[in-house]
Amino acid sequence: MSNENIDSNGFRKNVGIVLYNSDGNVLLASRVGKKGWQFPQGGINLNESEDDALYRELYEEIGLQKKDVKIVNRTNNWLKYRLPDQYIRKDSKDYCIGQKQKWFLLKLICDESKISLKKGDTPEFDYWHWVSYWKPVSKVIFFKKQIYNSVLLEFRSIVFDGNGPSRPRWWPEHWKNDCEKEQ
Repeated sequence: MSNENIDSNGFRKNVGIVLYNSDGNVLLASRVGKKGWQFPQGGINLNESEDDALYRELYEEIGLQKKDVKIVNRTNNWLKYRLPDQYIRKDSKDYCIGQKQKWFLLKLICDESKISLKKGDTPEFDYWHWVSYWKPVSKVIFFKKQIYNSVLLEFRSIVFDGNGPSRPRWWPEHWKNDCEKEQ
């Protein structure tokens, strides 16, 4: 039996984590082997709740527990992105064309020294650091940029009490405030 939770359209259910500190900076992590930068994220297993997946991924990827963070918000809708053809695993019995994500905004409430990339069985990251709020959009792989745009726009007013930094000058005009959404 598969652990993959893929819907009838081929989208894998997933949670994404935006962790921020008291300075309004967000945690960005480098994938093992210098395979890019991203926020912590991971699949929702069959029969697992979104919250359970959140806390499992939080621990596996950055070593934090429920007591170390506060859930500040979550996206109302599922946000989806399609994988480019070259990233689709065609040899897998669970055919997945993309991710369908619920995103969580978490505030770090413990000392950052508790962050550890070595808690999971197979570490996904080898380095992390705090970056300015919009930096992740410029660092993430191209097919996730619009998801990051949408998530950061949605959470911006919460992180900065309604006075969040505007989008940077390099922001593409063709990006909308949202990407594919599903109730």
